[in-house]
Amino acid sequence: MTSFNGNGHRGDNGNNGSNGVNGQSAARKAALRVIPLGGLHEIGKNTCVFEYGDDIMLVDAGLAFPSDGMHGVNVVMPDTSYLKENQKRIRGMIVTHGHEDHIGGISHHLKNFSIPVIYGPRLALAMLTGKMEEAGVMDRTVLQTVAPRDVVKVGQHFSVEFIRNTHSMADSYSLAITTPVGTIIFTGDFKFDHTPVDGEHFDMARLAHHGEQGVLCLFSDSTNAEVPGFCPPERSVFPCLDRHIAQAEGRVIITTFASSIHRVAMILELALKNGRKVGLLGRSMLNVIAKARELGYMRAPDDLFVPIKQIRDLPDRETLLLMTGSQGEPLAALSRISRGEHPQVQVKSSDTIIFSASPIPGNTISVVNTIDRLMMLGAKVIYGKGEGIHVSGHGFQEDQKLMLALTKPKYFVPVHGEHRMLVCHSKTAQSMGVPADNILIIDNGDVVELTADSIKKGDPVKAGIELLDASRNGIVDARVLKERQQLAEDGVITLLTVISTDGVMAAPPRANLRGVVTTADARKLSLWAEREITWVLENRWSQLSRNTGGKTPDVDWVGVQREVELGLQRRLRRELQVEPLIICLVQPAPAGTPAYKGRADAEPDNRPAPRNGRRDAPRQPQAAPVKAQQAPAQAQVQQAAPTPARTPEPEPELAGRTRRRRSAAG
Repeated sequence: MTSFNGNGHRGDNGNNGSNGVNGQSAARKAALRVIPLGGLHEIGKNTCVFEYGDDIMLVDAGLAFPSDGMHGVNVVMPDTSYLKENQKRIRGMIVTHGHEDHIGGISHHLKNFSIPVIYGPRLALAMLTGKMEEAGVMDRTVLQTVAPRDVVKVGQHFSVEFIRNTHSMADSYSLAITTPVGTIIFTGDFKFDHTPVDGEHFDMARLAHHGEQGVLCLFSDSTNAEVPGFCPPERSVFPCLDRHIAQAEGRVIITTFASSIHRVAMILELALKNGRKVGLLGRSMLNVIAKARELGYMRAPDDLFVPIKQIRDLPDRETLLLMTGSQGEPLAALSRISRGEHPQVQVKSSDTIIFSASPIPGNTISVVNTIDRLMMLGAKVIYGKGEGIHVSGHGFQEDQKLMLALTKPKYFVPVHGEHRMLVCHSKTAQSMGVPADNILIIDNGDVVELTADSIKKGDPVKAGIELLDASRNGIVDARVLKERQQLAEDGVITLLTVISTDGVMAAPPRANLRGVVTTADARKLSLWAEREITWVLENRWSQLSRNTGGKTPDVDWVGVQREVELGLQRRLRRELQVEPLIICLVQPAPAGTPAYKGRADAEPDNRPAPRNGRRDAPRQPQAAPVKAQQAPAQAQVQQAAPTPARTPEPEPELAGRTRRRRSAAG
């Protein structure tokens, strides 16, 4: 067995990396803290923190897909505020395998804090290298590859042994973590596949060894906890895929997860067997296959692949297109083809399209819509569990029982799954002899405190989500997301108003509606806005304007906008039962600008004035302020206001204007 110290250097070690840990009697009195920041009550963004004393070790850092309501969001990642606050205590990270829900967030996190060293499988780190180079964070950590049964030392308190397991991705590991309080088995994603495609079997002997030595706690994958039986082996899809490819009369188009190395390897083998050339579409598919072939995880002759621009010249019966899009992602290759937007590939009625993947929870609607569009174009689409073209990479109930039987844990914590899966997995553990009092069902941010003789929940830490836009740099905060949801559901109203620096509305407000379904027209909305502006100027101007001794007062224009927006939102919610996004734009006018006198048919505003800045306190009626007109300001307000200001005129002309305004209103 090989071990690594904290600097990533190999050294001989015959005792599973526990030297240097047993001698710390003082540390034994403290509790090991295990804190999941992602992966609980959800599928994806698996991120876990192990903490003892001054040492913090991370296990994986993944991402998740956005839900339908997250408009403009590209990826979802866990809130890492706790790690940013404690970054000086981070000693390293362990990567179990290379799926996006386990490594997809690392390059983003490295922009916010450094990680001294990252240990992981060769394939996973090769894929991570590309992400880090693209993000420009290669100098923020050191990558150290490991092999089966290697042991690494992280900080002063953690020794981690990598135990080969079987999963839908090659080079995947479970972990045996030696700590001052005992041994922790962290399964990662797993199933027991006794006929693995790459010939790398699950190292059940090491699990059994640790089970005999004594496992304090098992943290186990719960994704398929509701499904009885054993998970079928990956090789079981080979004959079904072979049959569909052999029977296809035209082109074969197959979509699957790019990171499912075993599945992709079988598809390439079947293409070669059936005399078909392979064209690849999708950036991730090209990158993963290139890395896997370079590292020897996938073997295929170079002449099997044909550039997509040239493969169109081959007979349909001799082509196979392998692409991304199995989850209905809008920008993925198959989704674009289904919408007729792909520049190189268009669907033909003779095409056979195979979905060799099942929808991740939350993606079902997108996948179904993609299938419908492809069928409308005349293609034959093969999908669903009954076709035998997909098997899961996560163990079923019997796989989970076998894991429990091999490790014999004293305590048990189900992880990686939605709440119902965690509950079902806990019942499976009880059926295997783990007492209910020794099982914890936790959520993201909960703290599991473990000693040699106890398990309990500690005080939780901050946990949540970070939403990234397509650039993976801009954070979409809660305010932005709410505004996008309002835009999508109720539309937007923009409001333009002119207010002078001495608190006078100098022109009638103008309203513009986009995507708003309402019986009120723009004129009525302008009238309501006029009332809100008048109310703000009468009752809130003294708090929003401050005389600093200069020529013009200091006005909180943002506060003015916010007050008008809130007032109009309340009115629309009360009068029309709609909640559009309201954007008020205030154009300042110089002091002394003539006041806009309001509409002749305006409704009286009988609302109470605020007491201490609030609208719900009674008030005495108060006339709107009217400032003396000044001739020098006239030219400026003609540019600022939508309606030019007028100079003082004789009373008969004023009455005439009033009559014309009433006539226009009628």
